[in-house]
Amino acid sequence: MKRRITVSSVFGAAVAAIIALAGLLGFGTVNSYAQRIAFSIATGPSSGTYFPIGETIAGLISHPPGMDRCARTAACGPEGLIASAQTSPGAYANVLAVESGRADSALAQSDVVAQAVAGKGAFKKPQPHIRVIAALFPEEIHLVVSTRARIASIIKLRGKRVSLGAAGSGTAVTARAVLAAFRLHVRASNDPADVAAQKLQSGKIDAFFFVGGAPVPLVDALIESGHATLLPIDGEGRDRLLAHALGLSEDIISSGTYGHLPAVKTVSVRALWITSDQEPVDTISGITRALFSPINRSLLVQASPSARAISLRRAPQNPPAPLHPGAAKFYREMRNKGL
Repeated sequence: MKRRITVSSVFGAAVAAIIALAGLLGFGTVNSYAQRIAFSIATGPSSGTYFPIGETIAGLISHPPGMDRCARTAACGPEGLIASAQTSPGAYANVLAVESGRADSALAQSDVVAQAVAGKGAFKKPQPHIRVIAALFPEEIHLVVSTRARIASIIKLRGKRVSLGAAGSGTAVTARAVLAAFRLHVRASNDPADVAAQKLQSGKIDAFFFVGGAPVPLVDALIESGHATLLPIDGEGRDRLLAHALGLSEDIISSGTYGHLPAVKTVSVRALWITSDQEPVDTISGITRALFSPINRSLLVQASPSARAISLRRAPQNPPAPLHPGAAKFYREMRNKGL
């Protein structure tokens, strides 16, 4: 873990303001000589799902010296921890950042992490230092298609203009796996989701992929306005995908999730909070404890509808990479208590 403050997000400034305000309002005396421990969380674009959840987690686990909330409730991470959420291109870039030590932790898709550990797919060699703190929530693969393009099935995407997601994103990794399983060649581009949505609406592309917990506001707006619909990811292509791709599961986007649309077959990944095996056991145990503190639950779920699925019971289940020893220690303690 880096022992110097490298707060590069707006949230980092907010944490500093909270520390100062705490002293002014009498919530605790700030000891300017107490040890500060910087802990970064790489997330995704500011318009995506990962950033608001990462920002909320950073606020919940931070334990600035003198903050009375942390001392009274034991709802924060280790004393002196200052966590910051940082924007990033997405899951692929996040895995590389954690592996290289440029980020202390990150949010990433389960399929991307599985490929990273195995050294397959998007990764040319195994990433041996990746460890899992917690599985957070499911993310469905959305294949968003223009209504004006009149594309009735995924097979009809052959030769069409399709955005696979921004370079460095988990969406781009997953989209390529889907196309390979369906043996499709498309006229691919790599656009951030908001740019892809604008291009689809203006007729510059025919479809785009998006990985995120349904309902996704950006997708919902396109469907409600009549500009887009969702294509199922099903049939033999999906069978091949699930047989060969790592970290993916069969799933359905339920009827009514997006207005008038019926249920749509698809596949999903899990959003994971990952870190490096170089991070201290006590630090990771402490931040995992803070994440699942009942006191923090109401604040956590306000970050995003997807955050409602974060569960202590599911968090350690079937990780695509080893659990960090600190997280494993916390989960053992909870099991021993019957929780």
